[in-house]
Amino acid sequence: MSFLEQNEPVDEWKSTMFLYKSAMKQVQTKIDILKDEFVEIHNYNPIEHVAARIKTPESIVRKLKHAGKEVSIENMKRYLNDIVGIRIICSFTSDIYMIADMISNQADVKVITIKNYIEQPKPNGYKSYHMVISIPVFVSDGPVDVKVEIQIRTIAMDFWASLEHKIYYKFDGEAPAYISRELKACADMVNRLDKKMLSLNQAVKELEQEIRQRKVREYDFNTQKAQ
Repeated sequence: MSFLEQNEPVDEWKSTMFLYKSAMKQVQTKIDILKDEFVEIHNYNPIEHVAARIKTPESIVRKLKHAGKEVSIENMKRYLNDIVGIRIICSFTSDIYMIADMISNQADVKVITIKNYIEQPKPNGYKSYHMVISIPVFVSDGPVDVKVEIQIRTIAMDFWASLEHKIYYKFDGEAPAYISRELKACADMVNRLDKKMLSLNQAVKELEQEIRQRKVREYDFNTQKAQ
């Protein structure tokens, strides 16, 4: 019998949500450490900002009913992968895959599913990189694996997704056809913008590399000349 069972009955809902909140904190800490490493060691931070949330009870019930599942804590844990959601906003598309790999390669992280909407956008133009992971939360009874959904996207992708959601919300998800066409056209423009910014960033990196190499050559030349 566990410590908790010996002292008082455990409210199953509270204990379950405690696990999800703890998993969210752990993933946020992992991301914060990556950010600190990039800034302090690599002098570059690919992560612009991070947002995290836990689904409300109403949203959980609504999603289970929509999936045709009985509303229960067991079904919530089994069928819902996005009770905890963490969104990572990056500067460039190349940063997305780098961060996804760094998270996936951590020893206590198990990748359950990956949906790459960057390579295969949704019909409405939505682009993002989704991964559902499982991490162990260590409590008094031992480790418990908890699922967390992570979405990684660029600033431009997030801008489009946020406004698209607001517009569709006004129409209860049934926007007129011309609105959908215009939103898709905007998504195409965002895609071109991301590609252009990535190209410019790569050009800047190549220029910086050339400058460093030239300084090294000049240093070597002056050193040899002084001898």
